[in-house]
Amino acid sequence: MRTIALAALLLLASCGKQGALEPKAGRPAPVRSETQTRAATPQEMLKLDPQSVPVRVDDNQAPLPERGSDPFNLPPPRN
Repeated sequence: MRTIALAALLLLASCGKQGALEPKAGRPAPVRSETQTRAATPQEMLKLDPQSVPVRVDDNQAPLPERGSDPFNLPPPRN
């Protein structure tokens, strides 16, 4: 039983598309925008925009700037 399941998984894993990307039959390719001089290729459409992958900032514990005098920073009232 396990060998059949393993064989089925291997067959399923080998079903991936190996060729170039193309639009489905009967459906047109995406329309180019007005600012583009030509339509984008599938590889160009798969490239991520820099805003979709922001740069990681590791320094979240930077020293805070010195604060000026605060007239409302008063000691607690005495009872």
